[in-house]
Amino acid sequence: MSIPQQVATVYTPPLELVLRDFMRAIPLALWVFFVIHILSRWSYSYAARRWGHGVGVYFARKIIHMAAGGFVALLVPWVFQEPIIPFILGVALAVYVYIPHKRGKLYWWFQDPENISEVYYCLTWATAVLIAWPFNPLIAVYPLFLMSFGDGVTGIIRGIRQKRRVKSWDGSIGFFTVSAPVGYALFGWLGILTAAIATLLEKWSAVDDNISVPLVSLAILLLPHI
Repeated sequence: MSIPQQVATVYTPPLELVLRDFMRAIPLALWVFFVIHILSRWSYSYAARRWGHGVGVYFARKIIHMAAGGFVALLVPWVFQEPIIPFILGVALAVYVYIPHKRGKLYWWFQDPENISEVYYCLTWATAVLIAWPFNPLIAVYPLFLMSFGDGVTGIIRGIRQKRRVKSWDGSIGFFTVSAPVGYALFGWLGILTAAIATLLEKWSAVDDNISVPLVSLAILLLPHI
């Protein structure tokens, strides 16, 4: 089957398959809401008592990155049989976290009035799954791992050590240390190269890392398949 035929087949799944995946998505959606509204607030309270409100918000955001986006991303290839429902859920969550910005009533424990990075994160999460699926859903997992767990560890390190949101090199070292072994296990030296480039992109502040890290990483991993 040619790549265009493969892509067309993947993006037009049977309705019954989509409906089954929708039912499988319900527990994951409930888990994401639990993380957003309960688990991340606990993490905010813990960090804010010790290091202040700013670090508390930073911690809560990273908990959402890892426990919601990262954990669900790891499950996607095993839970879903097509990419449409994961894509729709990612976009729906982007809308859900954008509405408080639009209304001026933020989820104060993790949202920042000065940026909508969490919206970008949800959209790139959905896009990565959709693009990678015709080739191999696992190709989407590693870029999302980088943005979820790599960046999550980075934020926790910087929050504890720097007591503020800053692109310090100690966090970058944590990013690469967490990401490189997983990259090598999944993709060999290409995975390590991807981790290195993603580390630099996360440190580079010209483009929001919620956009640059997963999409550039995805592009690197897709090169051998195109």
